[in-house]
Amino acid sequence: MARTAELPKSASIRPAPSAVLVSLLLAVSVVSAARSETLDAAAERYRPYMIADIDRSLAGARMLEDRIAVKDLAGAKKAWIEARVGWERAEVFTSAYVPDLDQEIDAWPNALAGFHAIEAKLFGAGSLDVGDETGALIFNLADLDVKVHHVELLPQRMLNGTARLAYELGESKADGGESRFSGTSLDDMRNNIEGIRLAYTTIFAPMLEAHDRRLAAAVRAKIDRVTMLVQVPDLTRLDPDKLRAASEELVLALQAAAPALGLRSPTLEEIAE
Repeated sequence: MARTAELPKSASIRPAPSAVLVSLLLAVSVVSAARSETLDAAAERYRPYMIADIDRSLAGARMLEDRIAVKDLAGAKKAWIEARVGWERAEVFTSAYVPDLDQEIDAWPNALAGFHAIEAKLFGAGSLDVGDETGALIFNLADLDVKVHHVELLPQRMLNGTARLAYELGESKADGGESRFSGTSLDDMRNNIEGIRLAYTTIFAPMLEAHDRRLAAAVRAKIDRVTMLVQVPDLTRLDPDKLRAASEELVLALQAAAPALGLRSPTLEEIAE
């Protein structure tokens, strides 16, 4: 009788290459799904901050309307500045989720509507004839205030919005800023950076630090670098070339971090649109 060949005791049965590939793909899918669920929860933790920033902007716009009604130019200017703080911090969200409202509220350099139409009259002409523009601003901010309570916060879109705002800092704001009549361009940039830091720290940093500490440290260092560059007493002391380079480096760091987060790297077209 023919004897069946026996495997050496030390040998093990190896799965076919296709089975190994399937197992690896399944493992990657499970890891990606777990990361996605974690990021979704982190995005929800960001929502209260976003709501608070939009609420602050809306409250400032309503105070602006009140000050206009009593012919208080100084008070109206102060209210306009206060409304800008929450708005600039929330731009990581607004540019990615509500581009139409973003244009109505904060189109620049177009000063025909929104914040900058009001700014040109209040600060440029010293005029309180901004009732219609302020009413439209309140209407649009109130619409946004409703949306931020209910919109689905997708981590990919939040990463895109964060990268886009970082790009805008160097590309369109570094050469003098957008709020030139009011003289608050530096504050705009500082609030943008705080918005970037808040979104990154709340949504992306915990997972990135768990999976790639080197990349996490690089992103934080780039945010710190941009923050430092706008800590100057006035715009004449701002170095636009350094700010532009630092903002580009931050964008590249966010793009590099995306795969470790289970996300797609934002494209230049998505960032610059």
